[in-house]
Formats: sequence, C-alpha cells, structure tokens
Amino acid sequence: MIFSFTGAQSTGKTTLLNHLHKCNGDYPFDFVPEVTRLVMRDYEMPINENGDDLTQMLIMTEHVRNVYRNKANNLIRGVHQIFDRCALDGIVYSLWLQHNDKISRRCYDACDLIYEELKDKYDIIFYTSPDDVKLVDDGERSVNVKFRNDIINTFNIFLDRGYGGEVVVLKGSVEERLKTIKSALAEYNIDIKI
Repeated sequence: MIFSFTGAQSTGKTTLLNHLHKCNGDYPFDFVPEVTRLVMRDYEMPINENGDDLTQMLIMTEHVRNVYRNKANNLIRGVHQIFDRCALDGIVYSLWLQHNDKISRRCYDACDLIYEELKDKYDIIFYTSPDDVKLVDDGERSVNVKFRNDIINTFNIFLDRGYGGEVVVLKGSVEERLKTIKSALAEYNIDIKI
C-alpha cells in the first residue's frame, strides 16, 4: 500500500515521517524522503517560488518513480510505502508557479497529466494542516510568508473540489497527529507504534 504526506512547507510532514521511521523502523515500511530537496541537491535546480519548467518536470518525474519504484518487490515482501510528499504537492506548487508566470502552461499541463495518472495510486494522503505549525527556516525551505499562504490556499482549492482519494487531515500536536495516523492505518489492518 502507498501512503503519503502532503501540505505546504513547514507543516510537520518530515517531523511525522521521521517519528514514524524511528518508531517503526522494523515494520515493513519503505520510508521515502521528499523529492523537492532531492531535485535541488542532485540537480542543483531552483525550488519553491523560484522553480521553473525543468524543476517541476523533474519533481513530477520523481513522484512517478516513487510510486512505481520496487512496487512489485514491495508487494511480494508485504512492504508499505510512506512518502514525505506526493503528486498532489507537485501539482499545487506547479499551479502556483504557472499563475505567477514561473512555468509555462505547457509545463503545467504536463504536470497535471502526471498528477491525474498518479492521484489514485495513493491509498491515503495525510494532509498536514498549517494551523498548528509555525513557519521555520531550515536553510532550504522558503520562509516567504505570502508564498506559504498562497500554497495553503491552493491546497484548499484542490481539497475543496475533491481530491478523489482518501485524504486524512492531521491537526493538533505531533502526538495528536500520530494518533490520527494510527487510527487511519488501523482501518487497513496496519498497527503502528507511536
């Protein structure tokens, strides 16, 4: 099964993923770190509000790779994948970049095609609410408050019009969010430690 976190920058996705990995490292999970920083580091591409056509195409390609990487092997071994980000993130940021003339309409359309192909591949997407998390500078993420608010609003547009798959909203403290994750995964007969 495939699970993912999604949400604006600095909303607690990586914190939750790291906590789950620490507590469930022996459980059959393949923990997959987020792709945006990988694209920045491996390809030295601009990210966040400075992304361009090539950045977004690389990011969406990494989302495709994440979904299909070792899929057959993971099914045979009974391994579940948990992603730090997913194609929903990719299309939200792509829409912001297209509306702000940072990427071409042609690039956005290509990203949307990938998003449409992948969106039903995720069993659960955990949306990390920004309400309880402050914007923190980690040296890589954007600390532009307007950009973050725009991204939050764009996520709300996508979520309000119906994502199509199961989206679980995570709110409150880290402990409350972990309890919500535990409850959601229990419906798939997956018992995690928190």
